[in-house]
Amino acid sequence: MTTRIGVTGATGRMGREVIAAATGREDCEVVFAVNREPAGTTVDGVEIEPAAEFESLVADREPTVVIDFTGPESAADYVAACADAGVAFVTGTTGFDDAGDEALEAASEDTPVLHAPNFARGVQALVNVVGEAVRNLPGYDVELVETHHNAKRDAPSGTANRLLEEIEANGDFGGRTHGREGEAPRETGEIGVHALRAGAITGEHEIVLAGNHEEVRLTHRAEDRGVFAAGAVDAAVWIAGQKAGWYDFADVISE
Repeated sequence: MTTRIGVTGATGRMGREVIAAATGREDCEVVFAVNREPAGTTVDGVEIEPAAEFESLVADREPTVVIDFTGPESAADYVAACADAGVAFVTGTTGFDDAGDEALEAASEDTPVLHAPNFARGVQALVNVVGEAVRNLPGYDVELVETHHNAKRDAPSGTANRLLEEIEANGDFGGRTHGREGEAPRETGEIGVHALRAGAITGEHEIVLAGNHEEVRLTHRAEDRGVFAAGAVDAAVWIAGQKAGWYDFADVISE
């Protein structure tokens, strides 16, 4: 069965990658792609249409699933429209506030919703092992460094926050320290968090655990955005057969 895909943010960095990944698969068809900038351009042969027409395009083109990499406010609007139409929604948008999270969760009551801060399979593997590392090294200092391109808006990254949640769930920590300046000795139990923004770096995450005269470094480095797009399309194909509910990328790669 062909998965019919709608794409938002179609001329952005990730939107273009998603279109390329989806059009390169025989089991997928991009039935529309929208962007808030003026329409009329094409990406990999797909016409870019106005985002203002999103609801009518959902009704007319009957997508199976929409893939979204935009911003928190627009993603909340898109997921609400998908919930009304019973269309599955996959988003890699990050930076949601509480209201945005609530909008996604509310939509999941009516349609399948999958939210992941990162669609790289290697990142999911990192999430899976970091908790074990923390449990096996109690009392070790933990620092997390994430690096992205200079246009990324949110910091720390959504992936970093997901890793931090896993670290905190598996150890005894007293809080996060974001960067250091001046006289700032390390406090026992703190997690140091550092966000770097430079150039066109796709994405790097490194966790350092140090103590007992040794250190362990767990690192993931994405060399191309295509890895995220491929994972998002994998998620779209997978979620097309699911019932209404809340899902994450771990559900996709565990099958």
